[in-house]
Amino acid sequence: MRIIAGEFRGRVLLGPEGEQTRPVTDRAKQSIFDTLGDAFAETKVFDVFSGTGSFGLEALSRGASHAVFFESHRPTVARLRQNIATLKVEDRATIVTSDAFRWQSAEVKVAGLISLDPPYRFVREQPQQLRQLAQKLAPLLATDGVLIFRRDPADRLELPGLKVRESKLYGQMEVEFYSLL
Repeated sequence: MRIIAGEFRGRVLLGPEGEQTRPVTDRAKQSIFDTLGDAFAETKVFDVFSGTGSFGLEALSRGASHAVFFESHRPTVARLRQNIATLKVEDRATIVTSDAFRWQSAEVKVAGLISLDPPYRFVREQPQQLRQLAQKLAPLLATDGVLIFRRDPADRLELPGLKVRESKLYGQMEVEFYSLL
């Protein structure tokens, strides 16, 4: 895993151990960011189910002002902390280690870009919880913001309060780009 473009271009990141997370390939990540353009520059990014932080760190490298990483798996959080330290972006990164489904924001924050990348099994096993999480995230999305939802192409899940702008298939994953209704 590496940073594709921007300030930290070419920097190598620690990948996940085991099969707890499944990082986005460099090629798919490049395509996703090409689709986004620079619409998220100078904005806050939420990387929900962040794993080792590849998506949020890429956004920081490309000009995002701050990234909030949501990850509760302890060994993965340790690797995420190492990746943040390696890039020396501790002042531009926040890690939320509580369960994303139970997370309650103490203050209203607005994000221009939200990456919702749950384990694929959650779409099948916990669809109602994912819908509730999307309902919680939608009011935090800037009016011109984008929420990216990564899932198995065989699984469908409507996210309340959001509409699909675009959908792209990358092998065994589909990425949907949502905006507010």
